[in-house]
Amino acid sequence: MSSRPPLRPLDDALAALLGRARARGAAESVPTAEADGRVLAEDLVAALQVPPQDNSSMDGYAVRRAEIADEGVALPVSQRIPAGSAAQPLQPGTAARIFTGAPVPAGADAIVPQEETEPAGEGAVRILRVPSDGAWIRRSGEDVTRGAVVLARGQRLDPAACGLAAGIGRAQLQVAPRPRVALLSTGDELVMPGTVPPERMPPGAIYNSNRFFLRQLLQRCGCAVTDLGIVPDRREATVEALRGAAAGHDLILTSGGVSVGEEDHIKPAVQQLGALELWQIAMKPGKPFAYGTVGDAHFIGLPGNPVSSFVTFLLLVRPFLLALQGATALQPAAVQLPAHFDWPRPDRRREFLRVRRNAQGGLDLFANQSSGVLTSTVWADGLVDVPAGQAIAHGQPVRFLSLAELLA
Repeated sequence: MSSRPPLRPLDDALAALLGRARARGAAESVPTAEADGRVLAEDLVAALQVPPQDNSSMDGYAVRRAEIADEGVALPVSQRIPAGSAAQPLQPGTAARIFTGAPVPAGADAIVPQEETEPAGEGAVRILRVPSDGAWIRRSGEDVTRGAVVLARGQRLDPAACGLAAGIGRAQLQVAPRPRVALLSTGDELVMPGTVPPERMPPGAIYNSNRFFLRQLLQRCGCAVTDLGIVPDRREATVEALRGAAAGHDLILTSGGVSVGEEDHIKPAVQQLGALELWQIAMKPGKPFAYGTVGDAHFIGLPGNPVSSFVTFLLLVRPFLLALQGATALQPAAVQLPAHFDWPRPDRRREFLRVRRNAQGGLDLFANQSSGVLTSTVWADGLVDVPAGQAIAHGQPVRFLSLAELLA
């Protein structure tokens, strides 16, 4: 009888990872213009109303609606109000020429767009359509109310959020520090693109694709990445590489070498230097996943097959890294979409199939679901989350995870 422990369910593995994710280091101040992708370390409270006063959303004329009973009323123009200027109270029986963003004068209760007016002689305007009450007026505070929390601690900032922060006057923001990640690849078969042309590749050699997409995925998660290159398939070299990587980094991320072969040295090296707390997940692709510690650094070992490495990063490493930064939203929500394919032979493990939405609102399946076929991840725009042991019939609703959201 095998003494190997059962594979860890994905949800249990993720919960264990998140339970170990603790923010490290003090918050830092960054310019708002450079905060895209960072995690907010403070609540942003508005010290003013946005907009600060009622203003016009159109070029046109500010009027008293009660003075325009019918179409064709002509009114003298008593003032001109450009954006950024102060408005005088609207004189009774007049209209004020007003421009988009300009403050609405006291006494006015509607804006008539200039397209609904015509000149009515020197210094006068004719109103061609009776406006509704409050027409084309943006009210003070309709965007932001003074004292409101406009962005909450733990929110991951995007361009819109940075613009909102600027809109309440914040030039600097307190954000979580970037996780410091040491990236390692293992495998004597790996060759860096540019070092050997395709026609001279030795037998058994492959280009190191994982190193490229993992580095970029780490950067998309807000990490400061140290690329430590390729580690030879030797136990001593692996131990020394991990020992060096632990110094000055919050996480060591490796690709390859976490299976059970004689040339897979990551697992014993981590056990020699620290502790291996999690190994092998009941998911496909991505079974040979490992988590542990090396010194004070977290360690995560990803499978060597590129699709396995890609999928386990998105589903396990990404939420872990966001949790290290104190983020509150760690994973996008799955949506139900119809499968436009059959999947009659379910696996004992939970599967993640590469699919793409079609013009009919359903999901097409990439023909080759092998964990070594990286083209599937380029073709696909999402993953179907298939429970263990479940077949899929054409037309059946399935759980769809958007790659655009997972890669954001």
